[in-house]
Amino acid sequence: MRILVINPGSTSTKVAVYEGEKCVYKEVIVHRTWDADGKQGIISQYEERLQAITKVLNDHNFAVSDFDAIAARGGLLAPLTGGTYIINEAMYNDLYTCKYGEHASNLGGIMAFNLGRKYNIPAYTVDPVSIDEFEDLARFSGMPELPRVSVAHNLNMRAVGRKVAASLGGKFSDFNFIIVHLGSGISVAPFRRGRMIDVNNANNEGPFSLERCGTLPCVSLIKLCYSGAFTLNEMLAKATRRGGLFAYLGTKDFTQVEQMLARNEEKASTVVRAMCYQIAKEIGAMATVLYGNVDRIILTGGIAHSEYVVREITSRVAFIAPVVTVPGEEEMGALALGVLRVLRGEEQPLSYA
Repeated sequence: MRILVINPGSTSTKVAVYEGEKCVYKEVIVHRTWDADGKQGIISQYEERLQAITKVLNDHNFAVSDFDAIAARGGLLAPLTGGTYIINEAMYNDLYTCKYGEHASNLGGIMAFNLGRKYNIPAYTVDPVSIDEFEDLARFSGMPELPRVSVAHNLNMRAVGRKVAASLGGKFSDFNFIIVHLGSGISVAPFRRGRMIDVNNANNEGPFSLERCGTLPCVSLIKLCYSGAFTLNEMLAKATRRGGLFAYLGTKDFTQVEQMLARNEEKASTVVRAMCYQIAKEIGAMATVLYGNVDRIILTGGIAHSEYVVREITSRVAFIAPVVTVPGEEEMGALALGVLRVLRGEEQPLSYA
């Protein structure tokens, strides 16, 4: 079974070709920064990203028509249960119109749907970001008009959770984990016996990250929104794409941040330590959701490669549970394996409505 895997991020698109469980080709395509002026949405990059994917496949002698299926990272969708979903027209429409929010991963389902329709190939997404397994108490925000919504880096977090559980001699459903995805956005989630019963909405809650503000002082935020200084789109850009480390240090590239740290730049050190402080606070909060019964705290995502960040977080939370680091992400393999289970008849695909 040959599977094309597409995983768009804010500044890159990861592409891979799997034959069965084996990855035979992978590529990271770097794109221009799409939010430079805070006005153009991510959907504006659809054509150039699709052309870039087609080009790298052609350059390496892969024809789209030869694939058995396409697997794409899922974007912001209606609340869902975990599993592998057929990308149908309803899902495509919600992603294209950004009905549930704007995110680079929306492009994955859009590109997969159109490629699949053009070449008559089934297109799927696996464990999209909007999986919702919240308990009732987790839905309350304090304002009835604004219930809390589950948005997280589900694909990688669940793949890493299964991996750590196997290393401990069990299944994901045997353990209580707090899993922390450290990337452009940050997700901190308590998993009770394999179910994610709470999480900070990675788009607008919790710690600030590379480009997101996280939780903000709400009264001050309301005053800023009504100050007349910014439009709606500009405020959304400030909160979700131009906040966090980018707002303080002027870069979304954490390798550049690490260079600042290596030069002992005081501002960079203070800002990164503040981010780690907020992450540690969120971990402590999620430990209470599990009544302190935590088997492991797992740090994953691209920024988990940073020894500085891992050390800062671990020093504050190691008293809760042992900390395990699984740097990088397992998303490409998780996408391919989820689709492979469907192609082999081991799992039934789910339909989005």
